[in-house]
Amino acid sequence: MAAPGTCAHSDDGNRDFCVLAERLTHDLACVLERPDLRVIAGARRIGLDTALAGPFVVRADGMVVLGAPCLMVPACAPVVLRHALELARLIEAVPDDAVLAGLCAARTAALFAELDGPEGAPGPDWHADMAAANPPGIGRLRQVWVELAPLQPPVAPECAGEGAFDRLAARLEALWPLLGPAEKLMAEGGDARLAIDPATGLNHYGSSHRPRPWAVTYASSTASSVSERGFAGAEAARARLVQGDLTEDGAQVRAGMVAEVRRRIAEHYGMTGVEGVVLAPSGTDCELYALALAMLGSGGHSVGNILLAPEETGSGVPLAAKGCHFANDTALGAQVEKGGLIAGFPAETLLLSVPLRRPDGAARMPAEIDRDCLELARRSWRAGRHVLLHRLDLSKTGLLAPGLEMLDRLADAARADGATVPDIVVDACQARLDPVRVRAYLDRGWMVMITGSKFFTGPPFCGALLLPENVAARLRGGGLPAGLAEYCHRAAWPEAPAAQVLPVGENVGLMLRWYAALAEMTALREIPRPVVRARLARFLTALEAAIDSDPDLRRLPVPHPARPPLADAWDDRGTILSFFVRDPLASSGEDFVPLALEPARALYRWLNADLSRVVPEGADRALAGLLCHVGQPVPLPHPMLPGRVAGALRLSAGARLVSGEPSHDGLVPDLRMDREIGDARRVLAKIGLILRYWETLAAADPVQTYAPLPAMDSGAPVTLP
Repeated sequence: MAAPGTCAHSDDGNRDFCVLAERLTHDLACVLERPDLRVIAGARRIGLDTALAGPFVVRADGMVVLGAPCLMVPACAPVVLRHALELARLIEAVPDDAVLAGLCAARTAALFAELDGPEGAPGPDWHADMAAANPPGIGRLRQVWVELAPLQPPVAPECAGEGAFDRLAARLEALWPLLGPAEKLMAEGGDARLAIDPATGLNHYGSSHRPRPWAVTYASSTASSVSERGFAGAEAARARLVQGDLTEDGAQVRAGMVAEVRRRIAEHYGMTGVEGVVLAPSGTDCELYALALAMLGSGGHSVGNILLAPEETGSGVPLAAKGCHFANDTALGAQVEKGGLIAGFPAETLLLSVPLRRPDGAARMPAEIDRDCLELARRSWRAGRHVLLHRLDLSKTGLLAPGLEMLDRLADAARADGATVPDIVVDACQARLDPVRVRAYLDRGWMVMITGSKFFTGPPFCGALLLPENVAARLRGGGLPAGLAEYCHRAAWPEAPAAQVLPVGENVGLMLRWYAALAEMTALREIPRPVVRARLARFLTALEAAIDSDPDLRRLPVPHPARPPLADAWDDRGTILSFFVRDPLASSGEDFVPLALEPARALYRWLNADLSRVVPEGADRALAGLLCHVGQPVPLPHPMLPGRVAGALRLSAGARLVSGEPSHDGLVPDLRMDREIGDARRVLAKIGLILRYWETLAAADPVQTYAPLPAMDSGAPVTLP
């Protein structure tokens, strides 16, 4: 991508004006280096013409030329550049329909401007019309086109003539929901937790659908901001989707892309076809689907659903496990009553749970957990229920249970009592296991829940339920509960009679999130297994030592996952490091007193905030300004907090640690791992800084931000690191 290099001069050669122009040109160059815009621009040629009065023009050869407004008001440059890049791409895709290309590009630009938040410069009046939920009327479209036409090569008069806008309005009506930047579309098709707060640029999880390489991120146990690699995967998919709707049968293109996602997931886990892959917006949706499939295999009996440590899985899982709405809105936008029964799921479903920890927070012995699971299963089938039993691999803090030997004995025990063989579903939503293990679970006849949004560091809310052949066969008879039509489309499921109750269509946001995750999965798969193991071991060993040597921290002991031997396995070691943080307000004479849950949540937010304006003079301002994203605190009992729960923070090693954050390109592997270890230690150092200035920060309660704040003494526009 070419950087601007033209300096504006006044007619009288005023030197001060030239210096100002050079500084602004530098600011414009910083905008061109924004990671999201850099990915979209690719190899596109970009220039600057200070004689151009308009914001930009796309030349006939595809070059984007930015005009004087970008030079004089750099705050408008990101939206102008995003508009220009989209227009250039669409003109190349549909050269014979350039007016439609111009209107589609304008909608993407208008939605991009909304995402850029209040810091951007005011846009043209047409932004409001093109960002609206529905396209403007024909008369307004003509007016908008008059403003857009100078931005692109001239079009034939008949393309923008009197009758042309009737056709254009009809095309836009169909295209409207599919138009927009990838980061906007990726925030759809989940629930309210995906929505981006314009004031912070982050969602409920403190992450972004735009790359955020300046932030130190070890949050893969919760959610990660998309990397440049993942963003490029989603953006390429978005471009295919829009181009498909402009040039061919859009519905067929979308269906083919969903099928491709399912096929690539199947290939990653060594499955023979897509018949065993069901796409789901989240692990909680996977739970709902697993219950529906257990019902199809129950022989008409009600289901006894046995969960492991529901407090260490998704917050909505216990409701989904009973066939109830787990939020007030669904992934398809239906408004429902949280806790209400979903149509087609019987009220008789019994939810049972087995804790993995004792009341004091210590992990229970594996034999105790196995015994409880077996006993609850026996009670259920002897009461005439069909059993759905979970194996948790892994919990939020890295626990694995129950044991394989007990699960292997379960079927024989059920047959001995004359009961149907229980269904087993493996909750592997953390995805912290080798694909060979997943394939082995499927070969046992067990369902497996996975996501692309935890270990793989894809965007939040992309899950899948993997089905063995014996379970997938159930879809060829019977029918899924009617209420699932509010949650998913038919294309997410194998083509089978049971799925006919679901609506036709695709969850575009889910599809794009999966394309981002698949980019990370592909990058990890290209790393030899011994190298994966070595890099994880090096990072985890160093970080364990750093936590253990810090008197303000106390690591939560978690046994390594007990898995069958596998040559060069990297998943026989825990990759989630959970730890308590000392309460700075507790008496110094007491034993280690951890932060309770709510203060731990505050610490979690402040780590992801720029504190440089809040900490007092003399504090390390650079460290205070570092944005650090870690795993959300897990509520756990603690002997020093009777009657309350502590909050355990988490630092996790994800796939991106192994395959490399694209912004680290150019570093040899050893130096890159040194940098990763150094970054993780800086997270711990920022925790220490926060503890030192706890009361000051508590009074200010600074908010998380997508990027660091501009320096207080700078009059320059915000530029990203």
